[in-house]
Amino acid sequence: MAKTSLPIVLILSGPNLNLLGQRQPEIYGTATLDDHMNRAKQTATKIGFEVETLQAQSAGELVTAIHNARSRCAAIIINPGALTHFAWSLSDALATFNGPIIEVHL
Repeated sequence: MAKTSLPIVLILSGPNLNLLGQRQPEIYGTATLDDHMNRAKQTATKIGFEVETLQAQSAGELVTAIHNARSRCAAIIINPGALTHFAWSLSDALATFNGPIIEVHL
C-alpha cells in the first residue's frame, strides 16, 4: 500500500464475515465483505481518509492489529462478529487505542 499523509481508518472484521454474501443472504444480504470494504474505501477517499482493512478468524490477529494501529491510525471501525460477547482481549486492546472507535454489527 502506498504511503500517504491522509489519516488512516482501520476497519476490522471478525470471524465468518468473509462469508458475507454467501451465508444466510436472506438475513445478511448478498453484498460480500469486499463489496462493503470497497464502498468504505471510496467514501473515505472522498472525505480525506485512507482505509486499511483486515478480516481475521481469531481474536489474536485482531488484537495485534489494534496494537499496531495505536501509533499510526486515526480511528478504528470494528465488527467483531462472533467475538462480540466473549473476547475480552479485544475490549482490553481497544481500551488502549486513543482515537475514535466505532463498533458495528450487521
